[in-house]
Amino acid sequence: MIKLKIKKGDNVKVITGDDKGKTGNVIKVFPESRKVLVKGINEKKKHQKPTREKKGGIITVERPIDISNVVKLSDAKVEKKVEKKEETKKTVKEEKSKKKSKK
Repeated sequence: MIKLKIKKGDNVKVITGDDKGKTGNVIKVFPESRKVLVKGINEKKKHQKPTREKKGGIITVERPIDISNVVKLSDAKVEKKVEKKEETKKTVKEEKSKKKSKK
């Protein structure tokens, strides 16, 4: 069994993907596939057929995220590194846009 640093109940921040920058609590960890299920993150729509017990319709389902795409928020050092990296990306984009506008 693979040992992971992120556990159920941890507060995490998504660092890449469609939900980049969002935070949430870990509901479940899948160590074999190295994925985590985070509440309110990576929600997808699913069309469900009606059955005897359940009504049909469109429901939202949370999908697992790869563990490399999230960072544990209680780690202050890691959080600062992520914020610093995001700031440098913004400044690089601004500098590139300024160079293009000067031409």
